[in-house]
Amino acid sequence: MSRRARVLPGFSLSLGVAVLYLSLVVLLPLSALFLRTAELGWERFYRIITSGWVASAVRFTLGASLVAALLNVVVGLLIAWVLGRYTFPFARVLDAVIDLPFALPTAVAGIALSTLYADTGLLGGALSSVGFRYPWPAWRGFEHGWRAWHEWREWREWPIEWIMYDRISLAPLGVVVAMAFVGLPFVVRTVQPVIEDLSRDVEEAAATLGASRLRIFRAVVLPELAPALLTGFALALARGLGEYGSVIFISGNRPDTEIASQVIIKMIEVNETGTYADATAVAVLLLGASFALLLVINLLQRAAARARSDGAAG
Repeated sequence: MSRRARVLPGFSLSLGVAVLYLSLVVLLPLSALFLRTAELGWERFYRIITSGWVASAVRFTLGASLVAALLNVVVGLLIAWVLGRYTFPFARVLDAVIDLPFALPTAVAGIALSTLYADTGLLGGALSSVGFRYPWPAWRGFEHGWRAWHEWREWREWPIEWIMYDRISLAPLGVVVAMAFVGLPFVVRTVQPVIEDLSRDVEEAAATLGASRLRIFRAVVLPELAPALLTGFALALARGLGEYGSVIFISGNRPDTEIASQVIIKMIEVNETGTYADATAVAVLLLGASFALLLVINLLQRAAARARSDGAAG
């Protein structure tokens, strides 16, 4: 009996090509990064990542990325719902605009955002004229070196100080706007297919039983969208952690808006502030944070899917 012809190559060849490509593009560069960082030793690595300069940038990056990702979850869900449930003029145009941050160079996005939100820009000038102000937390008392661990234990020694900002560009809110810009498509494109595939029969049945729209959304729709929302949130947050091009222009070279990617660049370019190996330590820290984030989100997705299947079986 002759073997049936296949369009694609066999399993062994496909697996070999896939592993080779992933090794060359992903595994080998990451392995080189870890090996270069391992040359520092644990004590120097800890001293670098807990120094005041790096710790401040990492804290700010995490905070801004978290705020941007949460904002994208809310707005992205609304946009995905409109695109997935309604038909209206220019819907295809709006759907195409969502993918624009994927294709647009991040440096172009940064220049456009900084021009728009600058004090002399269209939106920045208008907000400045009406006395726009917003708070942003700043941590004080975090010192260099091994004292960081003791100050972490005695958390009262580095209190949170809220600073009032009256501008968007060259301020923390500008960084959040840039991260939200590049992270929004991840949420929309993750949630939109799930919304389009949702059956409306259960929603209509709940409506006939007298359930309100809010209750239908909370009890029927949201549990189905939760895994996709978690995935979109994780992707947007991970993108924000590693963003550089769109942030550098709108944040400026300021200590209170410096992100971790800027610290890496400065360590490489300016010998007085660090070395290439020091930069790899910060890069490994960001890589570990992103990997841990994706791992936690995947575990939460599996738990949600298991609970949903158990509920359906019961």
